[in-house]
Amino acid sequence: MPAWLQVYRSFDHGVAKNACTGKKTIEKFPQDIQDFANLFVTMQEKRHAADYDPSTRLLKSAVENDIAAAELAISTLRTVPIKHRRAFAAWVIFRPPRG
Repeated sequence: MPAWLQVYRSFDHGVAKNACTGKKTIEKFPQDIQDFANLFVTMQEKRHAADYDPSTRLLKSAVENDIAAAELAISTLRTVPIKHRRAFAAWVIFRPPRG
């Protein structure tokens, strides 16, 4: 459990977002992973607006639709072959090498 907590708290959403918007690499993944990556970026932008923009107003129905979309994306991601999920996880977790 301590290892999971370390990973859980170490996840860098900025690195993940950058990875998900990197078209050259994301396009190499199956479509279901590409769709997940696109939704991750969209949901992160909506969360930032909700958290940091006091003028943001959300409709309950829109939030419920977003939750349903996220749940579907997660369910669909679970059906992708494990080799692709592992590659995607590595891509979004680790920073690319500098150089």
